[in-house]
Order: sequence, then structure tokens, then C-alpha cells
Amino acid sequence: MSGTPTSHIEARSMSSSGSKPGGWRSFPFIIGAATGSSLASAGIIANLIVYLIQEFNIKSITAAQISNVVNGSSNLFPFLAAIIADSFFGSFSVALISSCVSFLGTVILALTATITSLRPHPCNNDGSNHQCTPPSVFQYTVLYAGTALAAIGFGGARFTTATLGANQFDKPEHQANFFNWFFFTWYISSVIAITALVYVEDNVSWVLGFGVCAVANLIGVVIFLLGYRFYRPDDLKRSALLDLVRVLVVAVRKWKSQLSSRKEDYYSVIDHDYDHDGVGPVLPAAATPGKRLRFFNRAAQITDGDLKSDDGSIEKPWRLCTVQQVEDFKTVIGILPLWSSSIFLGTPIGILSSLTILQALAMDRSLGPHFKIPAGSTPVIALLSTSIFLTLLDRVLWPGWQKLTGKSPTPLQQIGVGHVFNVLALVVSALVESKRLKIAHKHQLQVQHDPTVNMSVLWLFPQLVLMGIGEAFHFPAQVTFYYQQLPQSLRSTSTAMISMLVGIAFYLSTALIDQVRRVTDWLPDDINHGKLDIFYWMLVLLGGINFGYYLLSSTLYKHENV
Repeated sequence: MSGTPTSHIEARSMSSSGSKPGGWRSFPFIIGAATGSSLASAGIIANLIVYLIQEFNIKSITAAQISNVVNGSSNLFPFLAAIIADSFFGSFSVALISSCVSFLGTVILALTATITSLRPHPCNNDGSNHQCTPPSVFQYTVLYAGTALAAIGFGGARFTTATLGANQFDKPEHQANFFNWFFFTWYISSVIAITALVYVEDNVSWVLGFGVCAVANLIGVVIFLLGYRFYRPDDLKRSALLDLVRVLVVAVRKWKSQLSSRKEDYYSVIDHDYDHDGVGPVLPAAATPGKRLRFFNRAAQITDGDLKSDDGSIEKPWRLCTVQQVEDFKTVIGILPLWSSSIFLGTPIGILSSLTILQALAMDRSLGPHFKIPAGSTPVIALLSTSIFLTLLDRVLWPGWQKLTGKSPTPLQQIGVGHVFNVLALVVSALVESKRLKIAHKHQLQVQHDPTVNMSVLWLFPQLVLMGIGEAFHFPAQVTFYYQQLPQSLRSTSTAMISMLVGIAFYLSTALIDQVRRVTDWLPDDINHGKLDIFYWMLVLLGGINFGYYLLSSTLYKHENV
């Protein structure tokens, strides 16, 4: 990058031992940072619903909506962090700042559990009277500040840390190995947090549980900093996403221009030598714009005043784009229908992950005479299901499929199977909830004073297993699909696109729950008196419609050779 001091790069070009930075020497520090961050994030977010209900006297459905917003933010911010890292500050700086922000958020949440004045008085539940004091404005402010900082920090650190780790390697196979270990570490750390830390929070104390999360986050930051001299400095280039915005702006500004059919009227250059402003040496013409979405070809069409008279380079970057930038923009536009179909694929996952915890709170969670399954730990079944089935897919199913058919299943086929399992998980959820409500209605006198239904929480496991299997099919397939189909200039943010999709899905799940509450009586604060099963059947219908939309989009999609 033109603005980077050469002395800074030279100072880090060699480690203290005289060897070049990067490679596997940086691996322990990256993995250590990821472990601390994932332990803290899973320990906070997985049990947030229970914390809001038990310690802040927040109604159950409202707590579920808050949890969805937090999950959405932690999955949406990686996309913004990727843009900031790629365009301005680099992966190391964004990952470090995000980790510090998440640490501040966990400390604030730990303080809400420690200082009694930061949370409302416990509910008065003596059997004849049930009164709960809602949080004050100040208490809400501190709570929301902590959760917002934690969500933004965890989200910003997740993929920028992964990107920094992959940047330490030159060979693609080494990068692939790093990603495998990175996400394996992330999954295992999350499982440990959702089981051990959530158990501590539920059965020992929230202070200890949140305190361990804060300490884990801090240790991760320290380990990350200790590896600084082993990291390669970021080689920042202009943002490919900014190029996409530029294409749209320039095409709109030139909407009155008459399109030309002559090749020489379009600015076709090889743009890998461009600097941050998009201005560089003019090289021989590479291509002409395609006929698809011809309106945007105007962005690469040369008009008076677009080029410098001395060397023929771009005079004003926001008045002219290259042909390659225009074609990259068209590729992104063409992939949007498939991308949008995956938004609702993630929406039921967000709904199930929150409402399943509410169901668990209203069920018998005893496992033997001395152990009680924490409600916040129930989503670990989906994580374990995903991890186990990913291994089966890699070692058994895909090799067997290849032997039978002579070819591997395409990413779009795998995503389609994921859609099917997602709908099946919703069907099972509706059937289980219908059975749970029947049991609850038979014991209304008992339920008035004890909302726990005499039905084992193990009934929730099948739907979580199906949801995990579906994720094993569609999540890695989506990463592969976007990586293969998006332009090369956008590959560094392809995984962040998946994260943004999940974030939007969580926000949509919150909006959907809120709208259903407004127009129906399906989701009261006491789900034993609601109709959650009908809500699940509605999701089954919407999931089926979305699957049809996906089949249409995948059939019409034109694969790109990028």
C-alpha cells in the first residue's frame, strides 16, 4: 500500500532468529487467540436467553428476540470487518481491536452479574404471588452496551483472525489445512463452552461463568499479541467491494449515454497493478463487456474527460471503471437470487436455536437423580451433529457417491439436500411441540405454579440432530460455491458473505417472531399457553416455498468460470 512506511515492513520482514515471518510458526498464536475468543463468545451468547430471563426478569419471547439480535450482529459484523480490514487497516489491526472490544463487552456483562445494582431485584414467587420488577433504564443501558460490544467484537475478530492466519501461508494446501484446524478448534471450543461454561453459569454462579469468559478472552488477546513478530504484514490493496459500488454509481451517472458496440470504446485493462485510487498504467485491452445486464456496460464506456491526455489512465475513478470490474459486478448480481434463497434457510435455524431453549426451560431436564441438563446447552447437540456428519460425508458418503456415479456432488446439490433436512427439522419440531403442549394442558393446575412439563428434554434432540445434519450439507457447500463462483478479487470476503447471510437470517427471525406476536396469540410469554406448534408448521410451509424458489434459482443460474 502506498501509504505504508517501508521501515515498518522492513522491521517485520525478519524475526528475531533471522527467519521470515509467517508459516506454521504463527499457527499456535492464531489458534490460541481463536480458542480464547470462541470460548468467551459461546459462553456468553449460548446462555444469554437464560441469563436475561432469570437475572433481568425479561419475558421469555423478548429474551429470545434479544438473543437473535445479538447472534445477528455477531454474524453480520464480520462482513463489515472484512471490508475494513481489506480496504484500510489490515487483518491484524481489525482482529486486535475487535478482540479488545469483545473483552470490554464480557467485562461489562460480568459486572452486571457481580454488582446487584446493575440488575433488577429477583422475582417474588412464593406460590401465591408472582411479581417481577423490570430492569430500569440504566440497567437496560448497561446490559445492552455489554451485549452490543461483545457481539460486535466477537463478530469482528472471528473471520479477520482466520484471514490473518491464512495469509501466513503461500501454498493453497497449507491454507486449506489451516482453515480445517481453525474451524475445528472453533467448533470444539464452542462445544466446551456450551457444556462446561453454561453448566457453571446455571449451577454454580453467573459471576464465575462470565468471569471465566472474560479471562478466556483476555488470554486470547495476550496470545495474539505475543505472536505479532511472527505475522506477515498485510499487503493492502483497494477494496473489491468498493469497486462494485463504483460500477453502480458510474453506470447510473451515465445512464443517458448511448451504448457503443466498438471494443475500443471501453476501458479494458489488466488492473492488478492499480493502486488504492484505482488509477494505474494503461495496459492492452483485455475484453469487452458481455451482453448480459448491458445497462452496467456504461460504467466501462469511455466518454469525454474520463482519461488523462498524457498517459491514458483514468482521470476520475468515480467516472470510469474497467471492463473486468463491470463483469465482476454482473457476476455478483447474477448470484444474488441463490444467495437470497439461503437467507430463509438460516432463518429457521435462528428461530430454533432460541425457541428450543425456551422449550427446554419448560421441560424435564433431569438426566439421572443428580444431574440436570442446562437449557442453554441444548444447542450443542446441533454442533455435535454437524461435526460428526461432516466426518461421515468426507470419509464415507462422498467417496461412496463418487464410486457409484463417477463424480462428486456439486455444491448446489449439497445445498439442496441441506434445504430438505432443514424442513424435516421443522416438521419434527412441530410434532414434538404439539405433544409437549398436550401434556402441558393435561396438567394445567400443576403448570400454574410450576411451568416445567413432565416431558424429557431429550425429545428435542431429534430436531437438533436434523438441523445439524442439514448444516453439514449446506454450510461448507455454500462456502465452496461462493468461493468458486465469485470473482477472484472477492474471494477474500466470500466466507464473510456467508456470515452476513447468517446475520440477516437472525435479524429476520427476530422480525418474524415480533410480527407473529402482533397478529396472533401463538407466542405468549408462557409458551405452555401458546401455539408454538402452529408457528413451526408455518415455518414448514415457508421452508417448502423457499426450497421451490431455490430449485428455480439453481436451475436458471449460469455458472461462471472465474
